[in-house]
Amino acid sequence: MYVAKDWKDYELIDVGSGLKLEKWGEFYFLRPEPQAVWPMSKKGDYEDKLNAVYHRSTSGGGNWEIRIPFPDSWKIKYKDLTFNIKPTGFKHMGLFPEQAYNWDKMIQMISSANRKINVLNLFAYTGGATAACASAGASVVHLDSAKGMVAWAKQNAELSGLGSNPIRYIVDDALKFVKKEQRRGNTYDAIIMDPPSYGRGPTGEMWKMEDNIYELITSCADILSNTPLFFIVNSYTTGLSPTAMVDILNLVLRQKYKGHTECDELVLPVKNNSGIFLPCGATSIWQR
Repeated sequence: MYVAKDWKDYELIDVGSGLKLEKWGEFYFLRPEPQAVWPMSKKGDYEDKLNAVYHRSTSGGGNWEIRIPFPDSWKIKYKDLTFNIKPTGFKHMGLFPEQAYNWDKMIQMISSANRKINVLNLFAYTGGATAACASAGASVVHLDSAKGMVAWAKQNAELSGLGSNPIRYIVDDALKFVKKEQRRGNTYDAIIMDPPSYGRGPTGEMWKMEDNIYELITSCADILSNTPLFFIVNSYTTGLSPTAMVDILNLVLRQKYKGHTECDELVLPVKNNSGIFLPCGATSIWQR
């Protein structure tokens, strides 16, 4: 397991009964969690503290039930990084805390490279990985198809003191951008992608993980530099195992580059249930 265990401003208090109970900074939230198929033991202890509960709709999506008012947004820190947090209509909070494991890994690899590293971050959301890589001294191209997410990522970089760092923000479809970079002859030393199971680009391009991931990875391999540092693929798609992602990375990269590929589940430790970890997707990492 890849355990994101160093949070101070975030806690996964308990999981169970299809729910997860979390503390984000000073505020408590209850959200759906389909992986939590066992009973929750501590929910009753926090009923009078809950700021909001997310309810799924039978027609799709859902809504937040506000119980104790809280600010429209607030800040939390992870080590030297600062992020703006706010509940969204899709039940997300603007950050995936399990990714802190990858942030630490990226910072370590970039800091140890002893050279300038250019990073491409695809499906980059609110920029946790962008901020991590920039904090280690990398130049980053941050790409997402949602203009609002790109603006949020820029705010997070500024909150982390990285506003003047070499970060380029782009709103585009991931594959279309990679193809443009091929034609322009631009290359990257590291590539990160955090693709959704399903999604649409800024002009309606359809994305389905199982159908499109191999083409995207092979296209990205064509814009790697001659001395690439790492290639990270995150997957939240239950039909694709971490091993499948490793197989793709090996098939695409091993003929040209020597290196090591590893994979495992990203997990969060459950505070009130020692030894229990919530699975939160998977990561496959190719490292030179």
